[in-house]
Amino acid sequence: MSKVQGGMKCVKYLLFAFNFIFWLSGLLVLAVGLWLRLDPNTVKLLTGDGAPDTFFIAVYILLGAGGLMMVVGFFGCFGAIRESQCLLASFFACLLIIFGAEITAGVFGFLNKEQIAEEIQKFYSDSIADNNINGTAIALIYHKTLNCCGATNFEKNPELCPDQTEDKDCHTAILNFFDEKLFIIGYIGIGIAGVMIIGMIFSMVLCCAIRNSREVI
Repeated sequence: MSKVQGGMKCVKYLLFAFNFIFWLSGLLVLAVGLWLRLDPNTVKLLTGDGAPDTFFIAVYILLGAGGLMMVVGFFGCFGAIRESQCLLASFFACLLIIFGAEITAGVFGFLNKEQIAEEIQKFYSDSIADNNINGTAIALIYHKTLNCCGATNFEKNPELCPDQTEDKDCHTAILNFFDEKLFIIGYIGIGIAGVMIIGMIFSMVLCCAIRNSREVI
């Protein structure tokens, strides 16, 4: 027999529906994380000796959050249907931990947004300065992927961008490219945080209702 009656039964099924949506959100976050990690353009730009890995650290955090959300969403569904006070309390604690991690990762990403771009710009500049095969290969990848040539503090080398028709600076192109990627991560994090707050409220309301029903019995 159900431990909760009336309006709390409605909360129970709302929490179940929320957890199913939360599980789907975790799947979406995981998919976006994999897309950012396996995106051919991003992989090309950040592959090579000395390439900065700060951007991929943010992506790995996103992948971890997505996987954890799917696990937590599953147990949240089970806890809501079973009306388990222990599972719901654990669900609330997990949401609180994920919420804190998301906020931390979001603040880290936005505070270090310029640093990430600067590291990649420096990596590109160093590849231009290196007069060797590896440096030339890296520069050519950037020119082809971002459709740019040269940097503000380097004279353009026609040999490195023979097909370049636009007068686009590579430092600006790098900044624009990774700004777009980091904003995707940031907006997803904000959306997840809002959803988790709703989940924490529902889980606590239902958990308290189950405890009160036991006290009455």
